[in-house]
Amino acid sequence: MTAAAAKTDDVGVIMAGIGAAARDAAAPMAQASTAAKNKALTVAAETVVASTEQILAANALDLEAAKTKGLSAAMTDRLVLTVDRIAAMANGLVEIAALDDPVGAVIAEWDRPNGLHISRVRVPLGVIGVIYESRPNVTADAGALCLKSGNPAILRGGSESFHSSRAIFQALQAGVAAAGLPAGALQLIPTRDRDAVGAMLAMSEVIDVIIPRGGRSLIERVQKDSRVPVFAHLEGVCHVYVHEDADKDMARDIVVNAKMRRTGVCGAAETLLVDRSVRDSHLPMILDALADAGCAVRGDAETMAIDSRATQAGEDDWRAEYLDAVMAVRVVDGLDQAIDHVNTFGSHHTDAIVTADSAAAETFLAKVDSAIVLHNASTQYADGGEFGMGAEIGISTGRLHARGPVGVEQLTTFKYVIHGTGQTRP
Repeated sequence: MTAAAAKTDDVGVIMAGIGAAARDAAAPMAQASTAAKNKALTVAAETVVASTEQILAANALDLEAAKTKGLSAAMTDRLVLTVDRIAAMANGLVEIAALDDPVGAVIAEWDRPNGLHISRVRVPLGVIGVIYESRPNVTADAGALCLKSGNPAILRGGSESFHSSRAIFQALQAGVAAAGLPAGALQLIPTRDRDAVGAMLAMSEVIDVIIPRGGRSLIERVQKDSRVPVFAHLEGVCHVYVHEDADKDMARDIVVNAKMRRTGVCGAAETLLVDRSVRDSHLPMILDALADAGCAVRGDAETMAIDSRATQAGEDDWRAEYLDAVMAVRVVDGLDQAIDHVNTFGSHHTDAIVTADSAAAETFLAKVDSAIVLHNASTQYADGGEFGMGAEIGISTGRLHARGPVGVEQLTTFKYVIHGTGQTRP
């Protein structure tokens, strides 16, 4: 950020300064050594741990404000930091540092009959803008992934996590400074003014891609108004389908974990589909387990007939991202109807089948049109860290460039490098 931007409350001036600093940092970041980037991340991790008390104090301010605003339980859960979550955040930075550096990696190479040697080589995308709500840990995840992939990042955290994000960002800044990287490599917009988001969306000459992470209203605004390419998903309407050949205990355990481990994450299952052939044998036990875990059920007529605690599901429930201890439940006539339901009502995020039938599993995995599909595993594994990617900025449900968890490789593009021996084209 320029000196002028640091001394003003004018959003236009602030954003112009941030944009100029990020663009100036793009070339040196693209050429930054792996050692320098890893040092920035390891120092940042050490500083996060050393700053645990300060981060918790900042988070307490955000939580008090959230209570005053009447933030929902799901949104509050996303906002809460604990000693364990801060330690996990620091560990994520260390894991990202340990990843192979994607920049400069040769994706493919070949020789032409004329003697030219052609290579396709990974390079950074450029300046990345990240707009996110609630979760302060995104500050660390997004900043770290952008640093590792050689991309300057402009971070715009939500007003709910304003103090927490600033405390975490200070640790990242310490890492950038210790490694001798340009200060513009990582910037956090220092204002809650919503005009800053509009300014980011218009910075097509500075920002190369925008990654929004938040609720439907944020994503829709970004997709509608952005003059910059966007990686995004609207919602995580995720499903678990219990096939007729599902192990009963496995099905129960996966459904409860997929719904209740953390209800406020985008990989939380929102709809349960159960094969009619195992309705009477499997569904009662699953519904009891959900009830014991504190989950409300909105079901179809067959579900309500099995469990009087279930309430009537409407059409909107099949498309709902509850992000809460609520689950829609439907009985289906086999694999084809389950697949049709997922592709019709889902958001193409993450969907799972529970079955011992490998052929049925392969059919589900092939025909369900989602970024992540699982067999005999919880949808809560929809996470870059669980994929061995260190962390993720978000999960993209689009088809262009990146799909699924967006990690360091997805934050690169490529160029062609050609070596010749004096060839001229006839």
